[in-house]
Amino acid sequence: MGQLESFNPATGELISAVETLKPDQVQAVVDDVGEVQPFWAQLSLADRARYLRKAADVVVDEIDEIAELLTREQGKPITESYTMEVVPTIDVLHWCAEAGPKILDDEPIRMGQVLFLSKRAKFSYEPLGVVGVIAPWNYPWSIPFDEVAMALLAGNGVVLKPASLTPLLGERIRETFEKAGLPEGLVRVVHGGGAVGGALCESSARKIFFTGSVEVGRKVGEICAKQLKGSVLELGGKDPQIVCADADLGNAVSGCVWGGFANSGQTCSGIERTYVVKEVAERFVEGVVRRVGQLTVGDPMEWETEIGPMVSEDQFGVVGELVDDALDQGAERMAGGPREVPGFSGRFIAPTVLTGVEDEMRIMSEEIFGPVVPIIVVDSEEEALRRANDSNFGLGASIWTRDRAKGERMARRIESGMVWINDHSYTHGACQCSWGGVKDSGLGRSHSKFGFYECVDVKLISWEPGMTRDIWWQPYDRTLGQALRASARLLYGRNGQRFRALREGGVPLMRVGARSLRKDR
Repeated sequence: MGQLESFNPATGELISAVETLKPDQVQAVVDDVGEVQPFWAQLSLADRARYLRKAADVVVDEIDEIAELLTREQGKPITESYTMEVVPTIDVLHWCAEAGPKILDDEPIRMGQVLFLSKRAKFSYEPLGVVGVIAPWNYPWSIPFDEVAMALLAGNGVVLKPASLTPLLGERIRETFEKAGLPEGLVRVVHGGGAVGGALCESSARKIFFTGSVEVGRKVGEICAKQLKGSVLELGGKDPQIVCADADLGNAVSGCVWGGFANSGQTCSGIERTYVVKEVAERFVEGVVRRVGQLTVGDPMEWETEIGPMVSEDQFGVVGELVDDALDQGAERMAGGPREVPGFSGRFIAPTVLTGVEDEMRIMSEEIFGPVVPIIVVDSEEEALRRANDSNFGLGASIWTRDRAKGERMARRIESGMVWINDHSYTHGACQCSWGGVKDSGLGRSHSKFGFYECVDVKLISWEPGMTRDIWWQPYDRTLGQALRASARLLYGRNGQRFRALREGGVPLMRVGARSLRKDR
């Protein structure tokens, strides 16, 4: 075994280290979880829900420690550690405990067809077994925590592979559930590079939840598909903001600033393109530039700080390269850029606003994942919709208008998994809402009832009292054929056809009905 060190992105100091595994050791971890999981699956949904409520109590009791660890290991401002990660997970646990047992309880199926009146059927939602979760570094607490919680409520065990930049938060997730009294070994954490994540995908884990890049996500999906097992892939986005002429500009400006610059822009569903109609463009741009100039860049442990460091030198370089490419091709930087923060060795970027951006620039097609918002002036809402859809990504989008009906019409035309009207991205903290995208933004859904369905096998269970034999069983003969033809016309034909069917098929129907009572033939 080796060690993986965790560093504070603001100061560069070593926080702690965790032990890593070799790829060929991952299957043994999955096997160990598989030994514990059947006991957990035998508990009722109500009992599992009680454990999730206890986990919520643990998070509440340790909320300050968790938030501080988030800021130290990932770099987001301390206020955002509370608002964007820790507090929402408490609500997620309570929602899962309240709604999960109802969603995953056996679901009766109405058997309304005349031929099936004696039968009963239901959906049973069976645990998969062991689920793998491969987590990102940008929301290293809330994203994997929510997925682990839902998988547990569904009766599964979990193997979590945290991002290499944020391993301590992965360990803290495991500790949280163990402190809540869940069986030791039901949630395990494996650390290492991409090879360890690949080994988890290739293991006997029944499903993989992955959040990360398109390139890696495709590989995850391919590995799972070859093994005929499922994957849920959340692969980032290029979320557009559409500002209509009738928008509340003050609200749209504030929404742009939060949606584009929260977590230093390192948000898969953050605003990465803003399309504003020309009637209000000048006022909108002025408002955004003025507002970002008021944001505080600095020590993420200070309550007043609104922009912390980039998570790594590499991510700082990616953002800088995209901005420089746009500037070289004629874009104008209205605000922001790299910023030195006295006393800190981390790499900071002040909120950056670009205008004069063209579709051909890399910054309009590649994911920025940094505190940069390009603003594009359009002639009409129709043009904004067309250009918003001109992307390989389709995670989320937002529309800003006072006209709800128009906003909903526009929302239906946007190619994305989520659309917010007069807001952006907030529903990740509302677990009853689905989360996921289309196109290169991924496959499947987390959160909501659909996220629970990703964590189970849907089994049909049917019951027949056996008082009679089904009329379509052997022996096959002309009488059976005539009876079935008459049945189709009686049940589904028009009035004239029904009268004729009764006249011509009445005798065959009675004969078939009579012989259905003779079960041995």
